[in-house]
Amino acid sequence: MPLTIKGLTYYTAADVAERVEVSRQTLWRWRQDGKIPLGHKYRNRHVVFTPAELKQIELFADRIEPIAPSDRLQSDLFQDS
Repeated sequence: MPLTIKGLTYYTAADVAERVEVSRQTLWRWRQDGKIPLGHKYRNRHVVFTPAELKQIELFADRIEPIAPSDRLQSDLFQDS
């Protein structure tokens, strides 16, 4: 459930993790790896995210990336002749 702090909406880390269907540990790892915004400290203990940051996290969580073959010859097996 979003928080309203000084008239602005924020989402807790638990809210964000639930929304993007990952564990809080995964969310922390993404933060540590610089893959998503760090968020903001609230009351010196809770991490919260703005709606814009939540959107960035959702985009990252829903990304689709091609898998690069480790061996070029392997990828040739699947190319049309």
